[in-house]
Amino acid sequence: MPIKIIKADGTEEYFRVEKLRRSLRRSGARPNQVNYVIAQLTPTLRDGIKTQEIYRNAFKLLHSDDSPVAARYSLRRALFNLGPTGFPFEKFLARLFASDGYSTKTGTMLQGKCAEHEIDVAAYKADHSFVGEAKFHARPGIKSDLQVAMYSYARLMDLREQKICSEDICGIKEFWLITNTKFTSSARRYGNCVGLKLLSWDFPKHNNLHDRIQRAGVYPITVLQALSPKQAQTLIERDVILCGDIVSNPQILRHLHLPKRKYESILHEARQICQS
Repeated sequence: MPIKIIKADGTEEYFRVEKLRRSLRRSGARPNQVNYVIAQLTPTLRDGIKTQEIYRNAFKLLHSDDSPVAARYSLRRALFNLGPTGFPFEKFLARLFASDGYSTKTGTMLQGKCAEHEIDVAAYKADHSFVGEAKFHARPGIKSDLQVAMYSYARLMDLREQKICSEDICGIKEFWLITNTKFTSSARRYGNCVGLKLLSWDFPKHNNLHDRIQRAGVYPITVLQALSPKQAQTLIERDVILCGDIVSNPQILRHLHLPKRKYESILHEARQICQS
């Protein structure tokens, strides 16, 4: 009998085992791990169960078997935990695009034709450049809507004659609207119509935010289960954004005043995730 589940935005849909299977595979789970999680979860499903509960149960099963896979499976939640402000998310995006060969800037002020604008993310390399608006949300049910897309397009119109660097390639011809959640259907239609570049957790279908992070292997420190939220915040305030930052400079953990066993646990987990 089909089971109705409640999504983060409050809407209902029928549970599809293939959707869960796909999310587990995308996290790097092996076929036997995928089958095990599904076999354990299926008897617990009931009408009205929330997707957050399904995720929590799947995560526990994965974490008991394979910590790096569980960390990748928790990636979406890890992005939410970059808050409460949007600045760490902007820095994460800059690091993500830098891994693709871009030079990046965050928090840049640019004078447009009619107004001054703060640019969340600016990125450029030899054959491409763009500026972006980062819309961070701390909960999965919040979507970026039509008004946000229209506002972004108005900014593009005002900034078209400006540059983000002195090179010829740095003219502002593309404006990206990037969110860690999702876009409403009207925002997607409008963005596609006027030529905005939209990037969200699951949009476009290919090369979306999730795909880009997985391909680059660039993971925020908030995926680390050995790190408490308070400890993660302490590191983020020191511009430690990625697991790779800890691996490349383990001494940064001294700011947390950790006992040796805890220090080694965090470092080991960070290395596992980077290596995987």
